Amino acid sequence: MSDLPSFLRTTAEEAAVLAGEYLQKVFRGQMDIDYKRDRHDLVTEHDRAAEELIVPFLLERDPSWRIIGEEGGALGGDGPVTWYVDPIDGTSNFAQGLAFFCVSIGVAVDGELVAGAIFDPIARRLFSADHEHAYLDGEILRTPQAQPAAAATMITGYPTARDLEADRETALGHFGDLAEAFSSLRRTGSGALTLAHVAAGWVDCAFGGSVNPWDVAAGALIVQRAGGSYEPLLLEAGVVGEHLAPAFVAQGPGAQYPALDHFVEQFTRVRVSS
Repeated sequence: MSDLPSFLRTTAEEAAVLAGEYLQKVFRGQMDIDYKRDRHDLVTEHDRAAEELIVPFLLERDPSWRIIGEEGGALGGDGPVTWYVDPIDGTSNFAQGLAFFCVSIGVAVDGELVAGAIFDPIARRLFSADHEHAYLDGEILRTPQAQPAAAATMITGYPTARDLEADRETALGHFGDLAEAFSSLRRTGSGALTLAHVAAGWVDCAFGGSVNPWDVAAGALIVQRAGGSYEPLLLEAGVVGEHLAPAFVAQGPGAQYPALDHFVEQFTRVRVSS
């Protein structure tokens, strides 16, 4: 069906807004907080509640759809359409009352990303993409030219606790090099919303070194359809889908950042050899 990507985009938008409106109501309220792997990996009662809004909404549209959620794992059928659902990307921010988090929903058909949506419930900005375009609040989105490094802003989640544990001195050295190379270097705590900001041209580039498919499935496509670049890193040979890579670099058009290129080369070499 030729209009399937458009239908999937609209469905992703509706599901993201549904969960986002719930999150807007409970933001900065009292909440129960648990931890997954360690103190850096939070989950709240609202992560689960938001995902429990999204999953039935999708399966009512088509029970054959397969859904991979951050909280609930794999559900649904075994058809060619797979959804990647992150009910709150930026849970630590959400739990602390910091308004930089989002709902991220991406969808692939036979392993290839075809649509997705990211909703920022506090700013009430809806980013999305299909096979033709990226959109911001329903209008076609085009990424402006990236600025020179001396005027550019980079967002990253690096170094993570894992990077510091592996080699603290090297990780902090890399971070320092990037801080010197760019006008601004930020750690914002939401990979999906970071990618949306790259697509909008609000930041010039981003690096993620420890991501999951539900973190980036929507954002990767939005960046690409808006005219930016999304480069998956450490993607295993034979694996279809850039959203399955554990790391990425995203940049606006025309970006030329030698310091970032050098860092990525070193980062990739270390991860491959470890």
